[in-house]
Amino acid sequence: MANKFMNWVDDRFPATQLWNEHIGQYYAPKNFNVWYYMGSLAMLVLVNQLVTGIWLAMFYQPGAETAFGSVAYIMRDVEWGWLIRYMHSTGASFFFIVVYLHMFRALLYGSYKKPRELLWIFGCLIYLALMAEAFMGYVLPWGNMSYWGAQVIISLFSAVPVVGDSLTQWIRGDFVVSGATLNRFFALHVVALPFVLVGLVIAHIMALHHVGSNNPDGIEIKANKGADGHPLDGIPFHPYYTVKDLFGVGVFLILFSGVIFFAPTFGGLFLEPDNFTAADPSVTPAHIKPSWYFTPFYAMLRAVPSKGGGVITMFSAVLILFILPWLDRSPVKSIRYKGIVSKVALTLFAISFVGLAYLGMQAPADWVKLWSRIFAVIYFLFFLLMPLYSKFDRTKPVPERVTG
Repeated sequence: MANKFMNWVDDRFPATQLWNEHIGQYYAPKNFNVWYYMGSLAMLVLVNQLVTGIWLAMFYQPGAETAFGSVAYIMRDVEWGWLIRYMHSTGASFFFIVVYLHMFRALLYGSYKKPRELLWIFGCLIYLALMAEAFMGYVLPWGNMSYWGAQVIISLFSAVPVVGDSLTQWIRGDFVVSGATLNRFFALHVVALPFVLVGLVIAHIMALHHVGSNNPDGIEIKANKGADGHPLDGIPFHPYYTVKDLFGVGVFLILFSGVIFFAPTFGGLFLEPDNFTAADPSVTPAHIKPSWYFTPFYAMLRAVPSKGGGVITMFSAVLILFILPWLDRSPVKSIRYKGIVSKVALTLFAISFVGLAYLGMQAPADWVKLWSRIFAVIYFLFFLLMPLYSKFDRTKPVPERVTG
């Protein structure tokens, strides 16, 4: 009966073909390590955000007078509402954690290099869409930090020459951040951006399965095929990696549940204390700052004396990621076979990014500005000098087959 049903479906929709192409008969390198959990975990968190977001939208009331109260109603009166809200707010932070680790893995093993340039670009577009989605979702609770955070971030667009003021007013939907701003952010957060995000994720997966997965050795497994036409160094994604990913999901859910049940605010890092009071245009928080996942770029913004220069620096820090495949001139992909200069450069880049994230959370001070400038210079030099040090750095011989 099951076979007959699947045959009936396959005659009308390529269900079995899609399963085989993308899971059942998709051959992945046999030497994946712990870094390769992050892609499947990002998919898991995306599903969590979509499902919990739908439930929250059923009770949330967008409006300057109703938004904060509706969140309090969800937390106190809706059955399991507190759990759904914390799953969503904690999920936002965990989403960025796994995405940042996923991107760092790409830097480690050269997953952006030929033939995966478009795969990397799709990933960067996902990152941009995720940032927009997270920012608009951050405003929706209409707490005091949400209000003033929106005030600061939206005002940055006024630095755009000629059209800056008009652009800022268009984004707000009003002359100031108000209920009109909240309504349009709700529409974009719940309807428009999730469609964009899901579409980009599908494109990202299709591009990945078209060119094949990279691996810690940076070797193309399609170059060595057996008599059956399958890569000698590859194994079917199902059941080998589906089982492995399930183990990673189990570990992830333990950590995720631990935060939700024991530290949902994570010491004010995931949910700021100022956001537990209603938005008040007459009361400015002592230190206005964005969520932790934006703080590296916020630190760069504050490190530049002029507003226009800070905005350019901040956006350039994200946009420069798009040209990374053409900056790396190294003949090898993986950090395993790159020289000492490339390894030191990547290490300094990681330190600068984490340092900027920490500095972006601190109140303005001279030492914060100084170190923000130092780390920002290191951040950009990693990319701008890459054509030189990646080309002339001494590399190790790359084996013909994966090393396991």
